[in-house]
Amino acid sequence: MISIKNLLVQRNGRDALKVEKLEIQKGETLAVVGPNGAGKSTFLLALAHLLKSSKGEITLHGKAQKDWHELEYRRKIAFVFQDPLLMDMSVRENIALGLKFRNVDKHETHERVHLWAKAMGVDKLLERRASQLSGGEAQRVSLARAFVLDPELLLMDEPFSAVDPQTREKLLEDLSKVLAEAHRTTIFVTHNLKEAAQFGDRVAVIIGGELRQAGKAEQIKENPADPSVRDFVRGL
Repeated sequence: MISIKNLLVQRNGRDALKVEKLEIQKGETLAVVGPNGAGKSTFLLALAHLLKSSKGEITLHGKAQKDWHELEYRRKIAFVFQDPLLMDMSVRENIALGLKFRNVDKHETHERVHLWAKAMGVDKLLERRASQLSGGEAQRVSLARAFVLDPELLLMDEPFSAVDPQTREKLLEDLSKVLAEAHRTTIFVTHNLKEAAQFGDRVAVIIGGELRQAGKAEQIKENPADPSVRDFVRGL
């Protein structure tokens, strides 16, 4: 579904990310790990076409990113951030926001909002204001808002880091079920190595602004590409 070759992304005049080669299959969940400031968020932003590459290319369905109409490309993607970034309105209105911008009719919007609110466990909270939600509830609404758009690619930047461990575990469990049923291609950044191994079909290790290795968690642990990967993945 996605192919990346000889990618270079620069930020503030310096090299922020290098990816020699990476392919991501349709329906795959790829966990992206690495130290702080390694380039993980840059990787997601480049995939979302929110950061332009200085060299190399990203292709989606065999078509280079630069050849897509930007709006058409971005409508295939949903982004879930660490902070839920909800608007000061009801849960129902927050989930429906993207559909409103896309002029989806009211009947279809109603059905899709209820479908994903139930899938993410917030169907009983639809009339509640976003400001009245707990951290875990707010992130569930954020996820429902992403899924309701029916994206081909779901990008998540440490979406569970701000919630308590018990809430995080339940969120991961519920999200795993949804992804398994929906076969949604997902790329998520995490600092939690065990979470990456448990949740990701494959793990990509970014260190020092460079993709050092990608593969099954066990394979990376048993055969690290270099000493920096070996030291980093000891917690897998």
